[in-house]
This record gives sequence, C-alpha cells and structure tokens, in this order.
Amino acid sequence: MSLIDRTRNALNTVRTGVENAAHKVETAVENTVHKAENVAVQTGQKLHNVVDGFETKAVNGAKAVQGLFGGGSQPDKVYDGQFLGAGGKTYPPGTSLADVPGVTPKNNPNPSETILYVNGINTTKDGQASSLQSIADTTGAKVVGIHNATEGMGADLAQCVKDKLDKGTNPAVDTMADTLYKELKAGHSVHVMAHSQGGLITSRALDHLYNRLRVEDGMSKGDAQQLMSKLNVETFGAAAAHYPDGPNYVHYVNKSDLVPDAFGLGPTKWNPLTDGGKGAVVHRFNDPHLNPIASHGFESVYLQHRVPFDQARANQFGDK
Repeated sequence: MSLIDRTRNALNTVRTGVENAAHKVETAVENTVHKAENVAVQTGQKLHNVVDGFETKAVNGAKAVQGLFGGGSQPDKVYDGQFLGAGGKTYPPGTSLADVPGVTPKNNPNPSETILYVNGINTTKDGQASSLQSIADTTGAKVVGIHNATEGMGADLAQCVKDKLDKGTNPAVDTMADTLYKELKAGHSVHVMAHSQGGLITSRALDHLYNRLRVEDGMSKGDAQQLMSKLNVETFGAAAAHYPDGPNYVHYVNKSDLVPDAFGLGPTKWNPLTDGGKGAVVHRFNDPHLNPIASHGFESVYLQHRVPFDQARANQFGDK
C-alpha cells in the first residue's frame, strides 16, 4: 500500500472519530452549554493524539502535523475575529470595511476590488498577513483579512467540531456574517476567499447571514438568496461540505488533499451528502506531493491553480 493510500485510510479513521465526537458534542449541548465546551476540548485533545500518532509513522512526526495545521499560538487569541490589514495591523470587529487599509499588490497601490480572506486552522496573525500579500499579488485586488485565531491544534480542532454543528461562538464567524450583512444592506457586492477551516467558517457565516435576512429583515427565501447573489465566494481545500444557495461559488479541491477529501466536498462530484451551493463550480484537480501534507498548501498549491473569478465561473481552468 502506498504512502498516500495509508494516509487516506488513516484520515478516514480520523474522520470517523470526528463524526463520533460530533454526536457526543451535540448531545452534550442539549444538556448544558458548559458541558459542551468540556466535551469539545476533550475531542480536540483526542484528535490531536490520533493525528499526531499517525503523522509520526507516515512522515516522521511533528513537522508534518505542523505543516497541515500550523504551529499554534495561544497569544494569537487576542486577534480572534479582528480585521487584518496593511502592515499586519488589526482593527476591531464592527469597523467599516472601507476603513480598513488593506494589503495591496506590489505593482498596484490603488486596486479597484477588495477581497475578504479568512484563514485556516492554526494560523497566526503574521502567517495570515503573509497570505494576504500573496493573494493581493495573485489577484490584483486589495485584500483584508478576517483573522481566525489559533490556540493550538487541540483547541482548534475542537472549534472545528463545533463549527460543523453550528454550536458555540466563533468570533471569525460573527465578524464575517456581520460584515457581509452590512455590506449587502449598503448595496455593495463582496468577494470572499477562504482556505481550509476558513471555508467552514465562511459556510457557517453564510448560514447565519441567510437566517438573519429571513428572520430579522423578514425576507422571503427567494429575496434573501437574490440579495446574497451579490457575494462571490472562493474556497480552497475547505473543510465544509455544505453551503447555502444564493452566492456565486467557486470551490477548489485538490484530489490529493486529505482535508477536503475527508471533511469537505470530496474528490468526486458523485457524493449526495455534499452541497457546494446552487450553481457552484467545483474545480477538482490533482496535484500530488510525496509528502501528502504539502497537497493542502494554500500559497504553494491552491493559489497556483486559481484563475480569475469570472473565468472560473465559466469553468475555464485550462491546464492549470
């Protein structure tokens, strides 16, 4: 059995663990929120042990784990849900998007478009700042981050479980949902990009946005989805398997990437348990690496396969 096959089998074991853990968390939530928090933390710790043990055998341990999930930094928590702009400066939730000086392309200080980007698991503020510059240079747009802070892999995995269940508070989800609501109500279109857990955060935020439009604003289903059609959303190796109808989606899935393979839209379109959103374009490509963890790289893999949004929506990816 090849390394990739062993890796995929091990990730399926982790996925089963996540699903079982999710049921435990959901039951606990029905009893008390406090107990749900405890179960979620325990879940993250157990998953940490499973993943850490597997990676030690497959690719000599801790470095591979950090390659997939990042190093983790508890002090990073102070930036959770904040906007991240030029120079690595942060701005509190509620700040108008127009008031956040975004990261601009090196060859264009005055781009006409703004992209919101939310990062994946175990990425520090400085790590996200580097990605913002790469996105700006690749897309030609100004880029503003919504920071998904890390407290270390165990806690971050527990948060992913709760995001899957739409339980508990995630500041990045709240900032994203509130920002999109305000921008849409002001008549603005918004372009969103998300990687890994950032795709899960985006999916959850879009669900919250839809519910707010329906309940708070009294919109019909059709009207809410029509308003949300002003959103362009790109995901890369996302850990979400479901997205609400309305936005214009392009989902990038590396078939050699174990994260979307196990927890997202998967390597094949013939999966009735997943939904990329009505009219979504899902671009599945194969970019394998000897170290399968490298197949999940945002800048090294996914940005290399990205094409301009309108071109992607027309399903014109060429040989990239």
